[in-house]
Amino acid sequence: MSRPVLATTRLQLRPMTLEHLPLLVDLDSDPEVMRYLIGRARTRPEAEEFWVPRCADESADTLGLGWWAGFAGDDFVGWWDLGRSDSDPSATVAHRRPEAGWRLRRAFWRQGLASEGAIALLDHGFRTVGVDAVWAETMAVNQGSRGVMRRLGMRHIATEVREWDDPLPGSDLGEVVYEITREEWLRR
Repeated sequence: MSRPVLATTRLQLRPMTLEHLPLLVDLDSDPEVMRYLIGRARTRPEAEEFWVPRCADESADTLGLGWWAGFAGDDFVGWWDLGRSDSDPSATVAHRRPEAGWRLRRAFWRQGLASEGAIALLDHGFRTVGVDAVWAETMAVNQGSRGVMRRLGMRHIATEVREWDDPLPGSDLGEVVYEITREEWLRR
């Protein structure tokens, strides 16, 4: 198995490669996009340092997992992943219980595209790859991402208040973790 192109009514999710690096650097240069992640825009060197190893990572391909760049026609919308999310690309992929993630350009917010892409990704994970469960997390104050998780049918399973060297506004309310099992997904 390899990481396939996934298509929805409005999106095409293509396996992420180094070809997508300029688009990802631009995405991370928007402080609103990065608000609940690092609280500010990434500089070009920071974004390149973050994205180069992820764009080059093919280790999850044989599992059908990894990173996808999403497009509506020719327009770059953002990215989706099923496997490691923002963690260390050299870490082992949790192929039975992967993490899902997404990040969209602000021009595409509130159009249902984050959910649409995530539905395609989770359906691929559960029906094609055969994962047991998928989880996702965000800051408790990130209502947009929490809404996507609820639309996916994910359940809130934990809130974790973590210690941060440079806490973001709202971090005192914690990080929320949501999950959905294969059985729950197939029943929806």
